[in-house]
Amino acid sequence: MVSEGMERIINLLKQQGEQETKKRVEDSRNNMEQMTSMEKIPEDVKIEEITVSGIPSIWISTPEVVKEQVILYLHGGGYVLGSINTHKTLGAKISRSSKSRVLMINYRLAPENPYPAALEDSVAVYQWLIDDEGIDPKNIVISGDSAGGGLTAASILKIRDLGITLPAGGVLLSPWTDLDGTGDSVRTKRRIDPYLDASGLFFMANLYIGDEDPKNPYISPLYADLKGIPPLLIQVGTAEIILDDSTRFAEKAKSAGVDVTLDVWEDMIHVFQAFAFWAPEGKQAIEKIGEFIQKLMKKQVQII
Repeated sequence: MVSEGMERIINLLKQQGEQETKKRVEDSRNNMEQMTSMEKIPEDVKIEEITVSGIPSIWISTPEVVKEQVILYLHGGGYVLGSINTHKTLGAKISRSSKSRVLMINYRLAPENPYPAALEDSVAVYQWLIDDEGIDPKNIVISGDSAGGGLTAASILKIRDLGITLPAGGVLLSPWTDLDGTGDSVRTKRRIDPYLDASGLFFMANLYIGDEDPKNPYISPLYADLKGIPPLLIQVGTAEIILDDSTRFAEKAKSAGVDVTLDVWEDMIHVFQAFAFWAPEGKQAIEKIGEFIQKLMKKQVQII
């Protein structure tokens, strides 16, 4: 039992920590918004703002899209940062390459809304696509980058476990599948990753996880039973501290009988596809994403 004086000190330290966390999150969110505002949306890209089950969202489409083909895209940002605004240019590029409409959502973020808020939002929007928009699940692909890539995997798992018809497949870009940070690459890649650092990952993971177990498979899909999930494309760069989040997840999925394409890009950084405007590697990777999705959609049509 601590004294009354020590209890006051502890409470003051907690309040200070909460204020510092709030400022760090706000600054990081603002920085991400500013960084991603440099690239403009092409004039032929149509963006329609909508609200889905109370979630601010946008439809993104390019001239050659097939209306029935939909990508539910979940942005990255460590479950703490990011928005439809920071990722709409990437969404537009994927829409063009895949000839599919992209639905991007502002799922709820931590620390204001920790797990399972983001997962609840993504699954609710998927259900909305089927029930309200009348989209055949076999014409839906779920995709995302970084935390959004992990959320893509978690969403597919949750959809499977709820008995909802699964989507045609998933596309995961540099997915964060292990919020417990047990991959060797967290240590071995720390000097060459210019984007991520272990302390930043730990900070965001704690805000999202809260009091939950980091090995909860809906938080860290690496620890899930992956049997029965649809085909996956995983793209990742070798200059990432979470490289092992992709390679280990792909290995486990293959062992479970999942059709997995692991596309590893030498010397590429975290979510390098987002820099396609400046770097040809990003453009090439997005072209491969489009090919994968179009092939997947055609395959499902033939099966039906």
